[in-house]
Amino acid sequence: QVQLAESGGRLVQAGDSLRLSCTASGDTFSSYSLVWFRQAPGKGREFVGLSVRSVNTTAYADSVKGRFNIARDNAKNSAYLQMNSLKPEDTAIYYCAAHPTALLSPRTDSYRYWGQGTQVTVSS
Repeated sequence: QVQLAESGGRLVQAGDSLRLSCTASGDTFSSYSLVWFRQAPGKGREFVGLSVRSVNTTAYADSVKGRFNIARDNAKNSAYLQMNSLKPEDTAIYYCAAHPTALLSPRTDSYRYWGQGTQVTVSS
């Protein structure tokens, strides 16, 4: 069993950059599939991007492709979401989620472990 904790969310201005962290405890994180979702006010949870190291794959939603990047640090048992050129429509609660096997899924119900979320607000 792994526990996930996101951090790094805050209020920023449009065009700024921000890095979110997802730190795991309870198990070695490096082999897990890792995904970021976000949920804007009044909307469902939306896929942002995923990282599956066992198959050397990362993938991103079209809305963030070229602006967001997922990185992982095995030594720190952590993953990061680097967000550049932020837009007001990126405002949401951002969640990391993980699964112990290789998954290439944008579905929220595919992932077993979830963090509590961190709020990102982008002002115009």
